[in-house]
Amino acid sequence: MTTSQLWFTVLVAAVGVERLAEMVVSKRHAAWAFARGGVESGRSHFPAMVALHTALLVGAVVEVVATDRPFVPLLAWPMLALVVAAQALRWWCILTLGPQWNTRVIVVPGAPLVAGGPYRLLRHPNYVAVVVEGVALPLVHTAWLTAVAFSVLNVALLSVRIRVEEQALGVRPGAT
Repeated sequence: MTTSQLWFTVLVAAVGVERLAEMVVSKRHAAWAFARGGVESGRSHFPAMVALHTALLVGAVVEVVATDRPFVPLLAWPMLALVVAAQALRWWCILTLGPQWNTRVIVVPGAPLVAGGPYRLLRHPNYVAVVVEGVALPLVHTAWLTAVAFSVLNVALLSVRIRVEEQALGVRPGAT
């Protein structure tokens, strides 16, 4: 394993640790929501979401090491900046939604829709972060096959996920 591959693996592992932190927060928020009568929707697609996000992390490292993808600084540094920006956006979403944020779709009846933070600018900012990260993270070390495969599968998954969220929140798709 080259030095750049090692550092890339460390980066991907750090993103994996961040995902585990999200799961801890999500579990705490789910307990809060269920204690207030929260209703979960879309449970059937959640395992696919977990599998896809796990495959992104594993696939990126495997592709880089198995195919000896080059480290291209002119590509790597902007992609790393996008990965960091995606993480910042994701945590801005988490902090803005507070206990209403979750990796699952759990809606507390009567809870107001959040319209502050990044939600005043974008309808689904967390998914913008997911899309950007799904492209940028693998491209930090030119794992373009992983970036393309994740992106294609993610479009299909997000089309289901957003529809489930919109329906659960009682929002018309496309409404502002």
